[in-house]
Amino acid sequence: MPRLAVEDNSRMSLRIPAGEKAILLRAAALRRTDLTDFVRQHSLSAARAVIQEAEHLELSERDSLRVLAALEKPPKPNAKLLAAAKSLPKRK
Repeated sequence: MPRLAVEDNSRMSLRIPAGEKAILLRAAALRRTDLTDFVRQHSLSAARAVIQEAEHLELSERDSLRVLAALEKPPKPNAKLLAAAKSLPKRK
């Protein structure tokens, strides 16, 4: 998962062409809100949709049944898995 970059303050600066800003201002006015609220509402909605799409996995019925079967009766670890587990750093 990508690392989140969070600034210490609540401000965010954007550089956009004047024509695009004019479109955003017009849309905000049509919604009877200010530019900050308009951009925040719509960018958060788009961000949530991107996150949902990235975190949602849709399986076919066959694959769903295979996952459930593997959870109920997991296969025995093979040599590669055991070697990978041994190469992990020890936890303190």
